[in-house]
Amino acid sequence: MLRILLAEDDQVMREYLTRALERSGYAVTGVDRGTAAIPLLETETFDLLLTDIVMPEMDGIELAQKAGEMCADLRVMFITG
Repeated sequence: MLRILLAEDDQVMREYLTRALERSGYAVTGVDRGTAAIPLLETETFDLLLTDIVMPEMDGIELAQKAGEMCADLRVMFITG
């Protein structure tokens, strides 16, 4: 089962995407900001980082850069609303 780390600050969108992806057979861990994703990337393995571009504290671009440094094989997909 593919594991997805979803970083989305909009709670409604995060919950919607989590439900839709889980119904499609993916394991999803959702966080509300980029800074909350970093500790998870340090301790867990994910196949995909699905991140909003505009978020407080750390935007999706910066998160993707840090994630790439930490997990070379991690795929990244950006979303925006």
